[in-house]
Amino acid sequence: MNRLADCFDTLRAKKRKALIPFITAGDPNPQITVPLMHALVAAGADVLELGVPFSDPMADGTVIQRASERAVAAGTRLHHVIDMVQEFRKTDDITPVVLMGYLNPVEIMGYAHFAQAAHHAGVDGVLTVDLPPEEASELVTLLRAHNLSAIFLIAPTTTPQRIQHIAAQAEGYLYYVSLKGVTGSANIDTDAVSKKLDEIRQYTELPLAVGFGIRDAVTARACAQISDAVIVGSALVQRLADCEPSEILSTSRSFIKELRDAMDSL
Repeated sequence: MNRLADCFDTLRAKKRKALIPFITAGDPNPQITVPLMHALVAAGADVLELGVPFSDPMADGTVIQRASERAVAAGTRLHHVIDMVQEFRKTDDITPVVLMGYLNPVEIMGYAHFAQAAHHAGVDGVLTVDLPPEEASELVTLLRAHNLSAIFLIAPTTTPQRIQHIAAQAEGYLYYVSLKGVTGSANIDTDAVSKKLDEIRQYTELPLAVGFGIRDAVTARACAQISDAVIVGSALVQRLADCEPSEILSTSRSFIKELRDAMDSL
């Protein structure tokens, strides 16, 4: 089973774009994560990016940094995140789940143990933000052996030669960082993004997802016009941080439905 490929094939046939929300597992507490995952899917999410909390999330802005801090303080570790996916799979065996985080927790667990546990739990893809593709062959080999897609980032500054190298290793989809800086840090220049996506498409047929700057329905719709998928992280995480615990599920559903409706209006 390849849920990511099946998902994008289905969306392509329907002429729809994927909506991929990011949440930090264990934020604000571990008990809310699985219900929140289901709420996001019910509201229109096609793929879920589940952030593995880490003490030093250097690629993230303050919003996701604080989410990681809350999750770590609540005791959430990588093996708990894998358990959450396994719990989610009891009632949803269709929606792809991608673990997104940093290499250190994976190294501590051990590459082979991690790949086996993630596959057994029903994880579909892994994105390790701080693992350069030049050093990724050992982990990528183990992920592929367990039917897990290795997902990589491409930045505005990535050269054509490096795009080609990344695309040769990547599976599932490519995550295009729409701006220079950390998550949630600036406004998107959709013209510049469109030009870069055209360049990337010269080297791959993988779906291209745009993230790092999707703030609302307007930016989601604009990016859906030029990409295969839209990733929303900081804007969602901030809304969940601002609301009362009892409102987390309803707030998430409302925001994701707003984005879904905007993207489907194309």
